[in-house]
Amino acid sequence: MSSITIHELAGTPRRVRHLHAVPAPARQAALRLTRRGRIVVLAAALVLLALLWVVLGSSTAATYDTGAPVDTRTVTVAPGHTLWQIASEANPNGDIRQTVDDIMRLNSLPSAGALQMGTEIAVPVYDH
Repeated sequence: MSSITIHELAGTPRRVRHLHAVPAPARQAALRLTRRGRIVVLAAALVLLALLWVVLGSSTAATYDTGAPVDTRTVTVAPGHTLWQIASEANPNGDIRQTVDDIMRLNSLPSAGALQMGTEIAVPVYDH
C-alpha cells in the first residue's frame, strides 16, 4: 500500500483569498453606433430618400396628355428623297430641323436615315 504525505514548508507564505461582492454590470443600450456607423446610416437614409424622390417625382412629370392633335398629310417617299427634303417642302418658311424632328416623332423613326423608298409617312401640315 502506498501513501502520500504533504508537508507545508515553514518558509512558504500562505495565500489568503478575499472574496468581494461585484456589482452586476450596468445594462447598455442594445445598439451603440460609432461615428462611422452613424455616417453609414445617414448615407443609407439619404440614398433611400433620393431613390424615392426619383421614382415618385418622375411620375408627376410624365403626363398622358399628347397635346392638341396635329393636322397631317400622307407623303410617299420617292427614290432619292431625304427627310430633310420632305421637311423643307412641308414647311419652307419654318425651322427645318424642328420639322424633321416633328416628322420623326410622328412616324416613330429612329433616325433620319430610316426612310425607305415607297414608305408612306405622316407629315404635319403647317400654315404658311
